[in-house]
Amino acid sequence: MTLTLPLFASAVLVAGLMGVSPATATTTEHGRAARPLQPAAEAVPERGDIVEHVVAGGVAGRNGVLDYWTPRRMAAAAPIDLLGAAAKVLGAPGTPVHQRSPRIGGARWGAGGSVTRTTGRVFLTVGGLDFVCSASSVKSANKDLVVTAGHCVKDGTGAWADNWTFVPGYDAGRQPYGQFTARRMFVTGPWSRSADDSYDVGMVALNPGAGKHVEDVVGGQDIAFGGARGRPAHTFGFPAESPYDGEHLVYCAGPVRADPHDQTGDQGMHCDMTAGSSGGPWLSSFDTPTGRGTITSVSSFKYSDDRSTMYGPYFGTTVKELYTTAERS
Repeated sequence: MTLTLPLFASAVLVAGLMGVSPATATTTEHGRAARPLQPAAEAVPERGDIVEHVVAGGVAGRNGVLDYWTPRRMAAAAPIDLLGAAAKVLGAPGTPVHQRSPRIGGARWGAGGSVTRTTGRVFLTVGGLDFVCSASSVKSANKDLVVTAGHCVKDGTGAWADNWTFVPGYDAGRQPYGQFTARRMFVTGPWSRSADDSYDVGMVALNPGAGKHVEDVVGGQDIAFGGARGRPAHTFGFPAESPYDGEHLVYCAGPVRADPHDQTGDQGMHCDMTAGSSGGPWLSSFDTPTGRGTITSVSSFKYSDDRSTMYGPYFGTTVKELYTTAERS
């Protein structure tokens, strides 16, 4: 793993957390010999270098997740301190040093539109601790798909998240469209095997909420792969560390650039959103009146000596395979 400053649970990444119970899930690695992380419960066709986690439990399991997330637990869930042990400290021998960029403040989104419905908060448990992330619903064949950061789904080479639920349109505790729990989780092989920041992308197929697909309830943003680098974007999320509180949708906008340290294939944007915004969508060709755009990345990490630049992975062929696999689930 590239030692970066993830926007979620940096301490968890180095804590050697326990995995989920064998009775609750199955993990399958597509396109490679399956690793027995969990006892196999069903056969999944090989498609590519994608790792899949099937969340078992049926109706009782879904209801258990919904019951778990009481208002009190949601209010208490928080990302780990950004200064955790996984922080990358530039300036070490052989590592290029860069100057801080001017602090660019995220602003609360007040223009409405589709993005206020498709973007939501994620609540999840890893190693018995409750955390928050961000995610977006995306157009898909199954109408059940959201995209987020890989570390909001799986702890790199470690455990998968538990109690995973998506709350689209979240605002100050309000859940106008309800909650959608996870049924299948997907990450790329490079993220699962080595926590490679260049592939810090996760996709989650959801259970219906009140009998309806998430896309039928809130819509879904377009998604694209292999596009030109350096395109301006709007990024959205629910930053939860000061000066933010995670209760409102926040955005940044501007040009993006390649990782100047050549440590990842990611692109960066000036933005001071904090932990909790992990997994929030980067929308290219964003149209403010409609709140629609095309997802081309998600918020992933920051360097420890540059809190003003957010980085997100480039959506290339591997992420396209991730999407293709997940939308058919």
